[in-house]
Amino acid sequence: MLGRLIQPDLEDLIAHRNFSALREAFSELSAPDISDIITDLPKEDQAVVFRLLPRKLAAEVFEYLKFPEQERLLRSLADEQAAEILNTVSADDRTAFLEELPAEATKHLLSLLSPPERERARRLLGYPEGSVGRLMTPDYLAIRESWRVSDVLEHVRRNGHDSETLNVLYVVDSAGRLIDDLRVREFLLAPLEKPVAELMTRQFETLKAADDQRTAVAAFRRLERVALPVIDSEGVLVGIVTIDDVLQVAEQKATEDFQRFGATAVFEEPYLKIALSKIIGKRAGWLIILFLGELFTATAMGYFEKEIARAVVLALFIPLIISSGGNSGSQASTLVVRALALGEISPGDWFKIVRRETICGLALGMILGAIGFLRISIWSAFFNLYGPHWFWVAVTVGLALTGVVLWGSLVGSVLPLAIKKLGGDPAVSSAPFVATMVDVTGLIVYFSVAAFVLRGTLL
Repeated sequence: MLGRLIQPDLEDLIAHRNFSALREAFSELSAPDISDIITDLPKEDQAVVFRLLPRKLAAEVFEYLKFPEQERLLRSLADEQAAEILNTVSADDRTAFLEELPAEATKHLLSLLSPPERERARRLLGYPEGSVGRLMTPDYLAIRESWRVSDVLEHVRRNGHDSETLNVLYVVDSAGRLIDDLRVREFLLAPLEKPVAELMTRQFETLKAADDQRTAVAAFRRLERVALPVIDSEGVLVGIVTIDDVLQVAEQKATEDFQRFGATAVFEEPYLKIALSKIIGKRAGWLIILFLGELFTATAMGYFEKEIARAVVLALFIPLIISSGGNSGSQASTLVVRALALGEISPGDWFKIVRRETICGLALGMILGAIGFLRISIWSAFFNLYGPHWFWVAVTVGLALTGVVLWGSLVGSVLPLAIKKLGGDPAVSSAPFVATMVDVTGLIVYFSVAAFVLRGTLL
């Protein structure tokens, strides 16, 4: 937003090569604001602005940029300049950037790092993709329980500038195993001669380096912490995860779930910046699958061709029946997928969920069925649209709506649970996918009800 407001002025300064004025303008802005400005600038101007920033500020700005801008800017820099940036950015943000690159590019950039930073980067990249280990930073402050409060405060003064956050300090034993975490506030309010051991409760929450990143999101949501310690299989403290990184993961996972739920592949770039060919490619796959699924609708209608020929009036209500079933299934699927994502339910709750959706589906189906029955009855009374057997047509539509809506609710609720149980992503059970399944099966329900109710009259 800020970038759009001052972009004309910046472009004018860039065009006239007034670099001193540019430096002065950026010296008064924060790193997040500068990152917004760079993102809104034309691609050819982004590198010009980035090179003008002091190294420390450039590293901070780099951390706030999205991956496409980060990659583009680093490519525009000489190896020495790129090394300065990568050696200065925080370890967790550097890992997030490097893991997005092709293997050869990652190898080249690792070679530019200083030996200590290269070792740290390789260690973090060694954790599985999508794990907490890839998300954590090794920049934290550890203390010993034998210290006094004065020792801790002096330690913070000397080494605090290297820590990702100073809100929490971590107490470790001689082997590096975590034995407690304490808020800095407790040290600020305690007497200077008080031992750390007297402040400890040994009650703390941890994450494991091999945990899925969604576990970290759930933990932060539950505990309302700004940072959580990460331990290995032996309880040794290996890093911390901070709330800013978890918020990014939560946003990314939510975006991926929404995209999958809309029956598209995941987009790695902002909508307006991704190439049209990529958008078409990522949407085409699911559309083809859904189209092939809908072909079974034609097959189902062909199976009931004789019934349709003998009672053409039934064809008038096909869109009404299948759309109602698809809508109810989409509603149920949306509710269950979101509840799974929030940890409110699990596949083990399937019986409770099926019971609730059976009641809801039946009630909703009866409501829609009653509306459908009344609609046919009223139109027949005033316009005589549906012939002498309108009453039985109304009964057929009312019962079919009840059955299809009930069936849609059950399919929409059970499918995400089944996918989750099999180890898949429940978001794959998207609303379009559920609607397609219910379309096909809903026709079978509709014509089966019609064959039973209208036997001896229209059929």
